[in-house]
Amino acid sequence: RTADNPHLLTESIAHGCKCIYLEKPGAPTVTELQQMAKEAEEAGVEVLMGYNKNVCKYVRKTREFAEKTPGSHVTFVSNNAYENTPESLGECFERNAEGMLKNMAIHELALLVSFYDVTVDNIESVTADKEFSSMQTLPGPSGKEFTDFDKIKFTIKTKNGNEVSVAADRCGGTDSYATVTDKAGEEVFRYYMPDDEDKEMVKSLQAKYPTAMPYFFTQDPDYITVKERVAKHTVDGAPAEGIATIGIAVETLKVAEYLTPILQEQLK
Repeated sequence: RTADNPHLLTESIAHGCKCIYLEKPGAPTVTELQQMAKEAEEAGVEVLMGYNKNVCKYVRKTREFAEKTPGSHVTFVSNNAYENTPESLGECFERNAEGMLKNMAIHELALLVSFYDVTVDNIESVTADKEFSSMQTLPGPSGKEFTDFDKIKFTIKTKNGNEVSVAADRCGGTDSYATVTDKAGEEVFRYYMPDDEDKEMVKSLQAKYPTAMPYFFTQDPDYITVKERVAKHTVDGAPAEGIATIGIAVETLKVAEYLTPILQEQLK
């Protein structure tokens, strides 16, 4: 789990590792992740992060289309397939107690940090889509109550003129996608994960692992890409193209901690 990463990093450095791969978000808090980055830097150890959507086909194709469309606006949409019941969402809220923006939607925030100059210092405004978004307080299996978004959509404007949106829905289904709208707000492009090419692979994995969460299958090719690039990098030293560093992870977690109370307040 995320909470184990700080001591696992320390132990890995002590064992002489020179390149360490961490799953997102890296640590439960910004303070812990910053300390981990400092510890690694002082030891001369490189830390790369498992932000698989940074190398996703649908992200690449959406960004390429938007770059050719003046005045366009990109929205990244992330879906999970939890049942829309208090029991299912309560279990989800407790198991992912760090909250949606530090868990499910952290991949999208990493995209914003990596490609749209989004940092806490560079955010001019953030606006929740109140019609789409929903926040609930639900008991988890332990009986303790947790407050989190079951779905959230927001738009960020940066001080240097970028504008980008994110939508995440715990009960939205199995597919993630991105859209491009033109100056008039009309959708002119949409690309799904998985695309038609990957759907056969998803069917095969679903048959082989029927009890796994559906999003495992859609993200499988991208996690393979991330880990292959990291593994190749550790062998030959060539740049791990598109792979997020712990520096990106720190900025991403900062954004998640910054946005959460702002969006919660807007939804009250």
